[in-house]
Amino acid sequence: MQAVNTKTQATDLSEFTPAWWLRNNHLQTIFAKYLAPKRELTLQPELLALPDGDELMLHFAQTKPQPQQPLVLILHGLEGNFRSHYVRGLIDSLQQQGFAAVLMHFRGCHGEANKLARAYHSGDTADLAYVLQQLQWRYPNTPLAAVGFSLGGNVLMKFCGEQGAANPLQAAVAVSAPLQLAASAERINQGFSRVYQQYLLRRLKQTMLRKLARHADFPIALSPADLQQIRSIRQFDQQLTAPLHGFRDADDYYQQASAKPYLAKICRPSLLIHAKDDPFLASNVIPTATELNPQVQLLLSEYGGHVGFISGGTPWRPHYWLDQVIPAFLQQHLGVL
Repeated sequence: MQAVNTKTQATDLSEFTPAWWLRNNHLQTIFAKYLAPKRELTLQPELLALPDGDELMLHFAQTKPQPQQPLVLILHGLEGNFRSHYVRGLIDSLQQQGFAAVLMHFRGCHGEANKLARAYHSGDTADLAYVLQQLQWRYPNTPLAAVGFSLGGNVLMKFCGEQGAANPLQAAVAVSAPLQLAASAERINQGFSRVYQQYLLRRLKQTMLRKLARHADFPIALSPADLQQIRSIRQFDQQLTAPLHGFRDADDYYQQASAKPYLAKICRPSLLIHAKDDPFLASNVIPTATELNPQVQLLLSEYGGHVGFISGGTPWRPHYWLDQVIPAFLQQHLGVL
């Protein structure tokens, strides 16, 4: 495990050691979902109205934070939601460590089509900014932090760089974030990684079919049959993501939405967690020391897959390293009662 460009060398975060039976990157990525324990969580849903007339869903892990109790906002990955294993695992761990938690669904990811024809994308930080503004207004004395997984991690790091010293967050963590989108879209279209691409595309298409059914005046001439002909993430971004959100094409979207150029502008303690063997992400996603602000720490492991990071002695007792290291980092910078 490499720790790069830390603000303080006193940071004590446990190193990741993969389970001996899960050293393969694909096994780490796939089994992370299927080995996760079934966590019984009480979540409070709230449909939040947005300034443009749209809406998104929040899920609070409790009705509201207690006075002075740190609140952690969680951003899921592409087509994730409150059922995602990594979301439920982190919420459970955060609660055990004394944090309050809330999940922000990106538009249309809670199971129903959002009101507007637009959707969400990897560089869309406006909704995150609005949600944080609302949390500050509701809980003015509450310390805030955020954790983003995959796409959510890219959104979070871009937001932190855009905000600079005005960032309302006291700390941030990004896991397996595609900080360089063009290269990552190419990587997931290669070899066995195309299996993940097809899985994600199926989910994207299901979401888009709900949207097409809701919007008779959908701004793009695209039939359900046309949608099913899309074969890659890049093609989806070229035909849908880019034009729906005001980008010239997929290349323009990837250039403007990638968070990597924003890392040097981050002014709050932040943690990037990456595995070198991530089957979703290209190697140049991983930032060098010169690309990081001194506030940003990189934990880089040889193994771990994509949002995997499973250790432990047997398949019957897996250890989810992320559920320990993320709260440990947040506790260093926020503390709990």
